[in-house]
Amino acid sequence: MSRWQRYRVTLTTILVKEVLRFSRIWVQTVLPSVITTALYFVIFGRLIGERIGPMDGYPYLDFIVPGLVLMAVITNTYANVVSSFYSSKFSRFIEEMLVSPAPNWVILAGYVAGGVARGLLVGVAVITVAMLFTDIRIHSVGITLVVFLLTAVLFALAGFINAIFANSFDDISIVPTFILTPLTYLGGVFYSIDLLPPFWQSVSLANPILYMINAFRYGLLGVSDIPLGVAFAIVMVFIVGLTLVCLHLLRRGVGIKT
Repeated sequence: MSRWQRYRVTLTTILVKEVLRFSRIWVQTVLPSVITTALYFVIFGRLIGERIGPMDGYPYLDFIVPGLVLMAVITNTYANVVSSFYSSKFSRFIEEMLVSPAPNWVILAGYVAGGVARGLLVGVAVITVAMLFTDIRIHSVGITLVVFLLTAVLFALAGFINAIFANSFDDISIVPTFILTPLTYLGGVFYSIDLLPPFWQSVSLANPILYMINAFRYGLLGVSDIPLGVAFAIVMVFIVGLTLVCLHLLRRGVGIKT
């Protein structure tokens, strides 16, 4: 067996393990996001949205669909990687993977791919629910899929870093609760930043999630508060940066080796 064949087997094994892990408990990993999103559509879309009126030329319910879909993708991708990798640390079988011939980038790719798989599954389920409430016709399938994938990869990497530094199961919930959730809600899910005063518009530009949601909204609706090229550049910079950080931490054995 060649070196690349061994790498492929390792990557596939980790990915299959991750998929089986979240699919066996789909009631806990997939269903809650679908129910939560349906409630958002009912409460914000139907009840409150009718009072708000159109936003950026679209009914309010249609306007919030991209943000709600991407919010589900972000949450589930992050949660899958952080919980899975920390569990491997807690059970101490991650040490066996690190001493194996598999390079660190293959291990990282396996966990990221598992997180992306869960994020995409939940995203498709949420979009399916959205179609029951709206009549959206996708503006650009290519842009929608690319933003979908890049966002999932980015937050899978972020979850991996959280898991490396976590010292307890409580630590894996601190970042999602106190950082990820506020950034998501303030990332333009429910509003256009054009509604904000100039100062707060400038502050919002420091939120990376704003760029992802607007790029995804462009893919679905064809409107965005942020230039598409800028949004893609920001996302790619974060992906490259987080990838390098993950590989550096794995090479150093931070939070793993004792």
